[in-house]
Amino acid sequence: MPGMKILPVLLLCLPLAAHAEWGQFDHEFGQDKPWTEVAAQLPPYPKAENLVEFNVSSATRNRHFVDTASISVGDDKVVRYSVVIEAAGGARNVSFEGMRCETRERRLYAYGHPDGTWSKARSAGWEPIKMRSLLSYHKALFEDHFCPSGINVQTAGEAVRSLRRGAR
Repeated sequence: MPGMKILPVLLLCLPLAAHAEWGQFDHEFGQDKPWTEVAAQLPPYPKAENLVEFNVSSATRNRHFVDTASISVGDDKVVRYSVVIEAAGGARNVSFEGMRCETRERRLYAYGHPDGTWSKARSAGWEPIKMRSLLSYHKALFEDHFCPSGINVQTAGEAVRSLRRGAR
């Protein structure tokens, strides 16, 4: 039977054809598009009633807070937030930042001023999060609140709940 010799060859080709169709499906529905960042919008300046403290480590005397009203998760999967750091000596730093769980990167968008205004950061690109530093608040936010187990929070509400659960 001459047709029987062709059958094994056809059976071997079926998985390849199915794979080609799935590849077409992914291409048509944007699964293989390169990542594009959504333009960040500066939030209102942090208010004391919206600040939730989070733990960085016992190695620092600074206090770290996230403004829960500023948290957002963009279509680009970037978690954006305002952070307030109070030094033991009384100095206060405010910044608006973003975090990419997928690549373990962070970005500074703006600095806060004591008068409640923002200054956009100049040429601030994406930088790796220092995962070995005990003083890295980015590491603490990544591991404990915004990217637990390396998985992106899906909503601002999810991030806020995580911060509140860990509040001192």
